[in-house]
Amino acid sequence: MAPIQYIVEGGHRLSGTIEPSGNKNSALPIIAAALLTEHPVTLQNVPRIRDTETLVELIRSVGASAEWTARNTLVIHAKSIRAADLDPELCVRIRASILLAGPLLARCGEVMLPPPGGDVIGRRRLDTHVLALEQLGAKVTATDRLEFRAPKLTGADVFLDEPSVTATENALVAAVAAEGTTYLRNAASEPHVQDLANFLVALGARIEGIGTNTMIVHGPATLGSTTYAIQPDHIEVGSLIGLAAVTRSPLRIARAGVEHLRSIRMGFERLGIVCRVEGDDLIVPSNQTLKIQDDFGGHVPKLEDQPWPAFPADLMSIAIVTATQCEGVILMFEKMFESRMFFVDKLIAMGARIVLCDPHRAIIAGSSRLRGASMISPDIRAGMAMLLAAVCAEGTSTINNADQIERGYERIDERLNALGAKIKRVPERKG
Repeated sequence: MAPIQYIVEGGHRLSGTIEPSGNKNSALPIIAAALLTEHPVTLQNVPRIRDTETLVELIRSVGASAEWTARNTLVIHAKSIRAADLDPELCVRIRASILLAGPLLARCGEVMLPPPGGDVIGRRRLDTHVLALEQLGAKVTATDRLEFRAPKLTGADVFLDEPSVTATENALVAAVAAEGTTYLRNAASEPHVQDLANFLVALGARIEGIGTNTMIVHGPATLGSTTYAIQPDHIEVGSLIGLAAVTRSPLRIARAGVEHLRSIRMGFERLGIVCRVEGDDLIVPSNQTLKIQDDFGGHVPKLEDQPWPAFPADLMSIAIVTATQCEGVILMFEKMFESRMFFVDKLIAMGARIVLCDPHRAIIAGSSRLRGASMISPDIRAGMAMLLAAVCAEGTSTINNADQIERGYERIDERLNALGAKIKRVPERKG
């Protein structure tokens, strides 16, 4: 497959209405969890991106049928599945392959997983998955692959050693099939975890505490068929808020899922960007102050990511680019991934004033006039952040390895061009 390039002519103001795609981080665990039931499942608002396409190939490889009946509608029927060895080439493309551990263990009693791939943003532990599934009765062996075996899953009082999103999702799916009651403590509670839990309830699961850090699952559940719509992607909404701010553009983000945007809006307000809610739409006016709000007493403020419901780690790259266009000084503290900040050297080359203190902290002094540059997208979120920088910069930028952006944002070039951006995709998309 030919590598993808975005050639971006910067400096254009945008306007109009855009609707966020379905949440990628909901769609992946929900597609995997559809293997739990032998009845057909219809999923709507599924983002048609590289990661979901790869996971669909993976679930077909274990015997499930999966057909796109419309652009964003996927029908999955896992009438009979087998825990075959999963294709290492497919697994290495996406980290979400680890999400097959829970449902395949529940349906087949065993699963062999090659090491999962995904973004190169630092070490991402698998220990929490192993500990949780072991407590539910699985035996796990690690060689050149991970082997999970459990003739029977049993409910347990599970305390996760960190609130890992994917480990919470794996444990939740396995607990639905386990005999007895499971308590999941120190669980992640992000919107995509809630989305998965609500999907499982729609299938017939009994889950208490959705949206909190303690979930109680009464198993085993009798699961049927369902039609379920994936919720809007709050990370894409945050990316669009940043885009509107750096281009000083008025945007309406339709069907934005505003109930999940409190911490995101608060984070952007620290940068002097205030949004307005109209029903389930979010309005980003063009007359923003773009002035970083000092802490009480005139101290330098800090924006840091933390587990939900605090500001999400996936928006730190976007917030950094946005801060370069805001007046004032702010410390950005990315706690989760030690390689996520390394893209700031590209912003510095474009004219941003940033001091990278260590792998987790950067000081941004704004505002800076950015100049077009050639860059390489290292991961999904940094790639989108670079796209924001390119769209607001003077001159033309080239983003290589734009495949990474398309792993997380559906047809983002077309959708931003419809608002007035000038992004050329090479090669051009067919169909």
